[in-house]
Order: sequence, then structure tokens, then C-alpha cells
Amino acid sequence: MDSTSNVIKVAILVADGFEQVEMTCPREALDKNGATTHIISPNKDSVKGWNHVDWGGTHKVDVPLDNARADYYDALVIPGGVMGVDALRTNTKAIEFVRSFFMNHKPVAAICHGPQILIDADVVLGRTLTSNAAIKNDLENAGAIWTDNNVTTDNSLVTSRKTDDLPAFINQMMKEFNMELHQ
Repeated sequence: MDSTSNVIKVAILVADGFEQVEMTCPREALDKNGATTHIISPNKDSVKGWNHVDWGGTHKVDVPLDNARADYYDALVIPGGVMGVDALRTNTKAIEFVRSFFMNHKPVAAICHGPQILIDADVVLGRTLTSNAAIKNDLENAGAIWTDNNVTTDNSLVTSRKTDDLPAFINQMMKEFNMELHQ
């Protein structure tokens, strides 16, 4: 947490096609409990979510990825959504942004397909984590130890499998971000 204030600043990294509820629920919990959250995206003005089987809502981008600096933030949230994560993992700036949180030992929370960008950031080797089962082999091939738990924590990395795991994910994310969860 920033030493000049009690407000934790959290980056939420998304691209078009992120799973909407995997962004909105954690963000709502963070905002409700006093965090400052910013949607970071390769898009400059807005980013479009995915709602399970169809396009979801459009959300304002607070900070375009080109202008985002990881050192400004205390923590990172990476929602899932196959399309969104695929766009991020082919973006060098997104990979560098993610990697810098790990290099600076800041907490990261990733759900569903979100952990897939961690492979490209080269931060999964030897870590225990979970994800959507579809990327289990990808994570294991990159050296991760995959578990089939609703939430897994390894050295400030919180991961979950799917939207059904959001309550456990949010609860553990709040603990790792050193925040109390007030319903």
C-alpha cells in the first residue's frame, strides 16, 4: 500500500472480450471497501466486456495501457475472458506491465483465463495456482503446479477457476491486498 495514504490503488487490466462479471464484481468490492481502481486497457477510451455468451457492457478506460505505470499501483487484478486475455498476451506492454507487479512483489489476482497472461510474463514457474481447466496444460507446461480449487494463493498471487468462484476469489483477493471485506 502507498505509504503517503491509506488508499490502495488497484490496476484492473482488460482488453475487449474480458469476462464482464470477473471485472465488475471484484472492482465493486474494492471500490466499496475504499480502494481506488483503474481500468487499464490497450484501448484508449472504452473497453467492451463479454457476458458469458454475448457482448456485455462498455466500460470507460481510466488509463490507457500506453500511459499506465505499474509503480503507481499497489496491486493488479486480471479478469478472464478468452478474447480479452488473448489480446493482452500478445501485447508486449501488457506483458511488461504484469511482470513488473511480480518483480516488485505486489499482489496479483487472476481468475478463469486470466492466469494465461502470466505464462507470457514468465512468472508461473514453480508457482501453485488454479485457472479455467482449459488452460491447465498450458500452465503446467510453463512450470506451474495446477490445482482444482475454487481459489489458490501462492506468494501474493491469488487465482480462481471460474465465475462461480467469485465469492472465494474476492474474499482471498481482499486478504492479499490487506483490505477488510465489508459487505
